Amino acid sequence: GQWIVSGGTENTIRIWQFSDGSLNRTLTGHTDAVFSVAFSPDGQWIVSGGTENTIRIWQFSDGSLIRTLTGHTNGVDSVDFSPDGQWIVSGSSDHTVRIWQFSDGSLIRTLTGHTAWVLSLDFSPDGQWIVSGSWDNTVRIWQFSDGSLIRTLTGHTNGVDSVDFSPDGQWIVSGGTENTIRIWQFSD
Repeated sequence: GQWIVSGGTENTIRIWQFSDGSLNRTLTGHTDAVFSVAFSPDGQWIVSGGTENTIRIWQFSDGSLIRTLTGHTNGVDSVDFSPDGQWIVSGSSDHTVRIWQFSDGSLIRTLTGHTAWVLSLDFSPDGQWIVSGSWDNTVRIWQFSDGSLIRTLTGHTNGVDSVDFSPDGQWIVSGGTENTIRIWQFSD
């Protein structure tokens, strides 16, 4: 890609030119820290999550704020687009994972089961699964179609700050605050 997007404690989103590291533009609209940002698969949209409990959708071409999604009762710590760009998933300090329809911003489903902050999320490459990592020391795998909890992976002895599916969808990697990285084989 040509661009890098970042969020931070100054309540803004910044878009950087990858080739030389120069700042292209700054997006304003959040009223508190921005903890997570993601590009849509087609690169036309940016989604951001903030500590003011909101998710915001921005048009990349001109930086305009398109929509603000509300429903979380605590800060939004992680956001991601589905591989087809039709859905947004968010994780929050309210211990939930939420699925939103991109086209109109409607809340489709709330996934419950974590008992602490949900700090990281990822869709599987085929869009059928969502993996979440939480400060409850677990990695959870959810079925996208109905929101059911498929599996809870345990082994971290402290909070899980990062999760990701491998490009082939066969593996999940998780990073924990106990200074470990775990690699899990995934099969549906």
